[in-house]
Amino acid sequence: MRLCAFLSLAFGLCVGSSLDAKELFVAPNGADEQAGTIDKPLASLMKAQELAVPGDTVWIRGGTYKANPDKVARTQRIWSYIYYFGKSGKAGQPIRYWAYKDEKPIFDCSEVKPANRRINAFQVMGSWLHFRGFEVTGTQVNFKGHGQSCNVENHGSHNIIERLSLHDSQAIGIYALDGSDNLFLNCDAYNNYDYTSEDARGGNVDGFGGHPSKGATNNIFRGCRAWFNSDDGYDCISAREVVRFENCWAMYNGYGPKFEKHGDGNGFKVGGYGNTPLQPVPDPAPRHVTEGCLAVRNKASGFYANHHLMGGDWSYNSAYRNSNDFNFLMRPPDNSEEMDGAGHRIVGNLSYRGIRDVTKLNAPKCELKDNAFATEKKFTDTSFESLDEAALVGPREADGSLPKVAFLKPKDAKLASEAGYTAYAGKKPASK
Repeated sequence: MRLCAFLSLAFGLCVGSSLDAKELFVAPNGADEQAGTIDKPLASLMKAQELAVPGDTVWIRGGTYKANPDKVARTQRIWSYIYYFGKSGKAGQPIRYWAYKDEKPIFDCSEVKPANRRINAFQVMGSWLHFRGFEVTGTQVNFKGHGQSCNVENHGSHNIIERLSLHDSQAIGIYALDGSDNLFLNCDAYNNYDYTSEDARGGNVDGFGGHPSKGATNNIFRGCRAWFNSDDGYDCISAREVVRFENCWAMYNGYGPKFEKHGDGNGFKVGGYGNTPLQPVPDPAPRHVTEGCLAVRNKASGFYANHHLMGGDWSYNSAYRNSNDFNFLMRPPDNSEEMDGAGHRIVGNLSYRGIRDVTKLNAPKCELKDNAFATEKKFTDTSFESLDEAALVGPREADGSLPKVAFLKPKDAKLASEAGYTAYAGKKPASK
């Protein structure tokens, strides 16, 4: 059966425009000498990539794929890439690497430990690719100095990375560097901690990193969750172009699962270019966007402008029990000194029970509207429909979207429609 007909029967839709698109199957009990059919699946994604052409779908069967340290796809300078995706699809004909139906493929990278190399599990260099529905775990760091490993690193354009679970490793969940028009959708990054390098401080292990180079535009993180990552939940330091965070959650970052302290611990670290005025910076700096997001009990700030050189757009975000719920600290365009945040557009945000509610804000030099900050509202626990944090790390909906919870939703109907992440759905983004 042709792929389009199969998807139409199975799911009521056709995702490919090529009538000649084919299906390939990969399974833990497969063999790369086989045909790649559902009855005779391949063993490896790299063999599937070799055979795939634009418009094809690689179905990944459930089970554990144990990465073999003797079969690393590519070694380049200081990096080892366990899986390397260099082949591109085309507009309207992406190459898809999807979990099959409701099965759960798990890529266990724990045995790949090349000495003194940075390890990236999934190195995505191609464009028009769509990854969906699998887990990556156990990615290692194997040296004592400054280092960094990644579960997924993206350099291509027009890619969709969807419903991935990136967890229990020493590596960043998703690290986005080059490429434009990429969507990181409904992914989870959790329990990631580098306990090997730099005296086990846990720095450099964020849930999600958006650090686009010049010209790498329109990159969006949407519907993602980051919790118990040893550094930050989301980080876009040194970004040369705008990064958008939409409807994302960050909980307990900077801590381990027993709330042992590790790295920086910001929920959303939005911008910045390092600590000295000597570092080259873009002129002008990009104006980042953070909308409809939630930050809960992060070690440092829930939402943090991180010395950025340009105000940002912050709308319909909620913060709860962070050290600083909202921290708008900036620097002037020459990166020379710290200053209270100016030029920010801050609309419809909500905070409750942070050690500090809002800090480092030059309010007269910002646009503020319809915010429900704790310093201005007389909130109590009974002001909200729920404060059940456990629900935030519960199962996602069947379509991969965030769980439907009433956490931190004000009981006051008017307030609930104006402020906080629960007010974001259906609203025109404030940055538009």
